Amino acid sequence: MDVFLFAFYALAYVVLLVWLIRLGLRNGFATPSIVVLPVVAGLLYDNGMVALGRFIGEGALLENLNLVRFWSHALLTPLLTIFAWEAVRRAGARWADTRIAAAGAVLLTLALVTVEMVTELAHLNLAPTLEYGALRYAPAESDGPPIMVLVIALVQLIASVIVFRRQRWPWFLIAATLMIIFSAVQLPLPTGATVNFFELILLTSLVATKARQDRQQPTAPAPTAPATSASV
Repeated sequence: MDVFLFAFYALAYVVLLVWLIRLGLRNGFATPSIVVLPVVAGLLYDNGMVALGRFIGEGALLENLNLVRFWSHALLTPLLTIFAWEAVRRAGARWADTRIAAAGAVLLTLALVTVEMVTELAHLNLAPTLEYGALRYAPAESDGPPIMVLVIALVQLIASVIVFRRQRWPWFLIAATLMIIFSAVQLPLPTGATVNFFELILLTSLVATKARQDRQQPTAPAPTAPATSASV
């Protein structure tokens, strides 16, 4: 069952990727909010690789392909911090429209990448796992959600509250809230893809938020901040 779910998620991320490319062609790619594009690309790879696991088969090839999943997660997911800051800035929060806020978003992104690399990747030991029909390589030992995921979830929730208050846009807030709730609550469902579903809901809300803000106002130049290397 999970093979089909992950395949569906991968196809959904293809749709989001095409949507983002169209937004970029229409409104320009030189905007901080476009950082959601590599995040979507990383999740497309992540879900697609899990869907293909049983067809590739257990072995060194699948292990190395899965290793890329964890590296892309560590390097790309923290970019959502920059997206959250940009969404708040475009919603009209004055404090976000400053170089200090821009630099803070970039520094937090880099800090989260560093923490993920030190705490998760430095001693990563993958083992084959067959769960609900889906074959993947996962950490042999897991201590729960990494710090990076928890921080990003909190940042998204705070940003979504501000965007809702200023622009009356509820979907970002609803998706961020659902993501936090169902990351902490284990639903009694015969699948290991539940969190991935709410992750897809969150990313869909982020792309929809960008699309709405693009329609409401042209992309205003953001304050200059040091460039981040947290990309592929």
